[in-house]
Amino acid sequence: MEISPDDLTISHRYKLLTGAIVPRPIAVVSTISEDGKHNVAPFSYFSIASHDPMALSVCITGTKPDRSAKDTLVNIKATGQFVVSIATERFASEMVRTSAPLAKGESEFVHAGLTAGTAKRVAAPRIGESPVCFECELLQVIPVGTANLVLGKVLHIFVEDGLLDSRLRMDFDKLSAIGRLAGTSYSRIRDRLQFADEGFFPSDSRGTINPEVFP
Repeated sequence: MEISPDDLTISHRYKLLTGAIVPRPIAVVSTISEDGKHNVAPFSYFSIASHDPMALSVCITGTKPDRSAKDTLVNIKATGQFVVSIATERFASEMVRTSAPLAKGESEFVHAGLTAGTAKRVAAPRIGESPVCFECELLQVIPVGTANLVLGKVLHIFVEDGLLDSRLRMDFDKLSAIGRLAGTSYSRIRDRLQFADEGFFPSDSRGTINPEVFP
């Protein structure tokens, strides 16, 4: 089958992309408004943007039902800060509930039963139930059609004790992250493929391998 995006409706483009590009990690993004109200919402258009500097990307698509900008985008533009918490099995159902279209001023933390934890470097709260949280400072918002690609520099990282070893390698079983598939389907990371190390490692800013960081 050969498909041209021009021949697809917007909803069909969404279905094809989200069905083929799987699994997608989920950023549970928490923000704070200019008047101090907390907001949280999940986004699966999410990835690493850079490791030098450490930066994340989150793409915010669409609008609220009344066609106004989503609170997450409004808050990030207003304050220049946000927290990305990694979605895990521990709070999967609560994470899904944060996507509910609530009335203005109603807290997703309260609605979903999540804890608004205190961040170290930003005013926005982190998700208390998440074992890994990245506190970010806005670098840039890039419009992409009807979407907005948000780039954030990581200022501080919270990692729950016991997840990392002495070489900063993550214990995937303890992390128990979940990914987004399509519709109401999600994935676990329990079933993994393992390949022999071929000697390819990320390089530092000089293009050389730092054996202390990438042993």
